[in-house]
Parts: sequence; structure tokens; C-alpha cells
Amino acid sequence: MSNDAVGSTRRGRGARRAIRQTRNVEMLPALKRGIPLTEPMSAEQIAQIDEASMAILEDVGVVFRDEIALEDWRRVDADVRGETVHLDRALVRELIASIPETFTYHARNPAHNLPFGKDHSIFIPMTGAPFLRDLDDVRRNPTLDDLANFHKLSHMLPAMHSSAHHIVEPYDHPISQRHLRITYSSMKHSDKTFMGMTTSPKNAEDVLDMAAILFGEEFIDTHPVVTGNCNGNSPLVWDETMLGALRAFSRRNQPVLCSPFVLGGANTPASVAPTVAQLNAEALSALAYTQVIRKGAPAIYGHYLSTVSMKSGAPMAGTPEISLMNMMIGQMARFYGVPWRTSNTLGGAKTFDAQAGYESATTLMAVMMSGANYIWHSAGWNEAGMHCSMSKFVVDAEQCAMAYRMTRGVNWDDFDEGLAAVRDIGPGGHYLGHPHTLENFQRAFFMPELFDNNSIEQWQAEGGVEINERAMNQARTMLGEYEEPKLDAGVNEALLDYIARREREIPAADALNQQY
Repeated sequence: MSNDAVGSTRRGRGARRAIRQTRNVEMLPALKRGIPLTEPMSAEQIAQIDEASMAILEDVGVVFRDEIALEDWRRVDADVRGETVHLDRALVRELIASIPETFTYHARNPAHNLPFGKDHSIFIPMTGAPFLRDLDDVRRNPTLDDLANFHKLSHMLPAMHSSAHHIVEPYDHPISQRHLRITYSSMKHSDKTFMGMTTSPKNAEDVLDMAAILFGEEFIDTHPVVTGNCNGNSPLVWDETMLGALRAFSRRNQPVLCSPFVLGGANTPASVAPTVAQLNAEALSALAYTQVIRKGAPAIYGHYLSTVSMKSGAPMAGTPEISLMNMMIGQMARFYGVPWRTSNTLGGAKTFDAQAGYESATTLMAVMMSGANYIWHSAGWNEAGMHCSMSKFVVDAEQCAMAYRMTRGVNWDDFDEGLAAVRDIGPGGHYLGHPHTLENFQRAFFMPELFDNNSIEQWQAEGGVEINERAMNQARTMLGEYEEPKLDAGVNEALLDYIARREREIPAADALNQQY
């Protein structure tokens, strides 16, 4: 779908302006937790996981398939045997102690800066889908225009705190150059924080060069503005590509997610607690390495969690074990005093159906109760990440807004006024016309736009539209209302010049894209 197709509504300018004036697209502040955490492990069990993880690091070791990383570890007197690094627990504890527990994400619009860590959390859309389900509910290959539309929606959805990066893969651009256009789209169509591609070390450096154009080199050296992600190869392996990208981000003081990729029962033991012990060891080894590169650089304890069906080998979403592991990992991250990342609203369903809703809601609730800070894949994920659904994208974002409201906790500001209304109404009355209700009804209870709570007669009279279609209509409307937060003209020109130069330097046919 092209941008022109999305924007070609037949309403007049005045009608569009009136809608823009009524729709609230103001980004929610970073979520500050106001409810208790769910912590299934006792202090003794946390110590048991810590001891098991440290023993894995010391006795089993972690493979770093990268000569530069091995030399870095030798420089700090780690025990390097071939490609396997055996990490002494004292060294690990010393290194991770320098990771900041909190920091502030800076956006090109300072109003969208975000406090991060401890009791502050942010929601980030999904990334990495090779397909999308479009506004006609057709599963197909995405384009750069499709990616732009997701970035526009991310900009307009209040609960989304980031435009992420390649929400969907744009197949109409060479893979070797794609990261440049993806990064530009993230910057151009939203003024929120964003993510950076880590598909190769040089790609990561390109992203950081573009961030320096946007913010200034000196600024990014002291201010987090973009997030990288480095996935481990569980069990207990970090490869050259991810480690090179990690170094690029850490050298320039930008946060990186250190994310073991867990397929419970396939690349971890078929048991929850030992899986967490292995994952914890993997995450700690990468977190420690960020501090070998640059002491004090921000880093985030990451993971991707799924369990594997023993019937088919397929990854599953929304299982009770994933919820428990999220809660346990939250406890471990807090034990070490580092912020942590999780994945949210995951679905394995092939369409936006009841399975997708149940899986996503189960994960969302567990994530909110576990206290995650960087809540990634918060909108659009379905089919085990194989596609991003435009309808699910906007519904997931509204669900995140509902979760945001819950997790902030109870508002006590009007407690006395509410009690006074009880005295005014007395037995047998109703509150619909009371001044307290008239003043508070819009903010007292969350009223989702995309759920239908009318009678069946009213629903049928309005066409019997189900949520998938309602959500596609909502996405169409929002894209028609979108107003671009313009980049500074000089910055925009410098970014386009950089992209043009790099596209001349990078062969378009270099599909592997590892040498540039």
C-alpha cells in the first residue's frame, strides 16, 4: 500500500482538521509503576539462580566467536580457552556494577524524552516481520511505504514510546542498503526515540553516524538516543556479528539489549528454573562485555522468551511458563541493579483471532506484573513474528494504554469528592447526573475505542463490524490524519546526503551485507 493510497481520503481539509483536534495523539509519559511486583522467587531462590549462573560462567564458559572479543577478554585477565571464555564471578560482578540502573532516553522532540529504569517503563512496537497483514487483511511482502505507515502509527499512538526500526522488512529496497532507509524512516516519520539496526557491525555504525547527524556527535556521546539489540545463540554462544554491533553501540555510549534467544526445551533445559539459570548466565556475559568496551555505558538485560511445542517443535506464545520466567528474570535483573527488556503481546495465531488475543493478553499481564523496563514487541506481533498485522497493531497499542492505566495504580486525588457524592445520592439513586460524575467520567474509567460494548441490537444496526475490521478502519483513519513532525531542513539534507554516499559505497547486490 502506498502513502498516496492511504492519504487519498475524500474528506475536506476542514473535516480532517476537526478530527485532528479531537483525537488525542499525545504520547503518554514513561510509565511509572504504582502497583506491587509479582515475585515468585524467595531470596534463597534468587541466590540459587545466581549461584547456578555463576557456576555456568566459571565451569562451562561462554563461546565468543569473535577474535576481537577474545582479545578484549584477555585484556581484563579473563580465562580464555580457544573460543570459550570462563568468567570468574568476581570479574562479572565488578563489570556489571558499572552499568547505570537508570538513565534518560533523549528524542529529537525533547517533550518525548523518557526516564528509564527501576520503576519506569516504555512500550516499543514489534520489529522484524518478513510479512504484514495490510489494511485489506492480506498477508504479503512489505514495502518501504508499509514501513512508513507503521512508523506513522507509532508516532500517533499514545502508548507507543518509540518508532522502533524495521517493524516490517521493506522488500522493495536492496537488503544491503535497507538499514539506511529503515533508520531514516524511523527518524523522519516520528520524533520519538527509535531503535538501530544491528544486522552487521558496519550497519550499526551507519545507524550511529545517522544518529550523530540528527543529534550531534558530542550529544550522543553523553546522551542515550537509540537502542541496539544483540541476540545470543543459545545455548551459551555469542557470534561475531552481534558482538561487533554491540561494540559499536557501547563505544558510543548507546544502550544495547543483551538478549539470549530462548526456545524453552530446544536450546535450554525443559524446565523453568534451569532455563532461567542458563539465560541469566548468557545475559550476564554480554552485559559484562559491554563494560569491557566502555565502563559506564548503558546496557539492558535482555531476552526473547518462548517455549517449544514438543508435538511440532514450533515456538509457542502466552504459555504459563513464559509468564513465570518473565517474573523470575525481573527479579534477577533487580538483584543485579540493571534495567531489563522483555517481549510483549506475542501471538502465534495466523490471523487476528481469539488465539492471538488470548496469547497477547496473557503475556501483557505477566509483563506488567513483572516490572519490565523496555517492553518490546508491544504492537502488531502475530504468527510467531512472521507478520505484523496493521489491525492488531492499533488494538495492541490500545491494550498497552489500558495496561499503562492499571500499572500506574489507584488515583486517590478525588477520594473525598467521591465520598461526598455517596452522601448526596444516598440509597437507591444513581450517579450519572451528579457533578462529580460529570467532571470525572472521561478520566475515571478507561473507555476503549476499539472494543464494542453496545447491545447486540445496536451492534447489528451499525453493521455488525468485528474488531479486525474496526481496527483496520481505525488505522486507515489515523493514517489519513497523520501530520509529519518535520525534520530540520539542514539535518534532513545531511541525512539524505549520508544515505546517498553509503548507497554508492555499498553494492546493492551484496545480499549478505556483512563486509560493509
